[in-house]
Amino acid sequence: MSQRPARGAGMPWLSPYLSVKDADAALDFYQRAFGFEKRMVVPGPDGRTKHAEVVYHDMVIMFGPECDKGRAPATTGVPSPMGLYVYCDDVDALFRRATAAGAKAVSPPTDMFYGDRVCTLNDPDGFPWSFATNVADFDPNNVPQ
Repeated sequence: MSQRPARGAGMPWLSPYLSVKDADAALDFYQRAFGFEKRMVVPGPDGRTKHAEVVYHDMVIMFGPECDKGRAPATTGVPSPMGLYVYCDDVDALFRRATAAGAKAVSPPTDMFYGDRVCTLNDPDGFPWSFATNVADFDPNNVPQ
């Protein structure tokens, strides 16, 4: 067996994979709402996106259409048991951009005790995304009891 790196070139050690209702619509939304850049799209036999990857800084998010392995929270009606936490340059600007593009606001940008200014949004497939900009150092003496 040949010696290869443990992960593919340009891939982080962790990349979430989301099952979405419509991968083409999700690709468009993630670019417009969150400012992600398309990295790769693999079309299926019908020409619709079967696998996609978007990037933001050093992060890669992969997604594809629903299948027997997974359904989007919007399809199942069950809230996602996990969320994504993404640092961005300006959380207030991202919040405005995302809500204008159709993201559902869960919580507006708010300064948190741990030093991040954070908002939470749901995408059209029901996945929760928290976006944050670090605005202060964390002080363990300020943790709410």
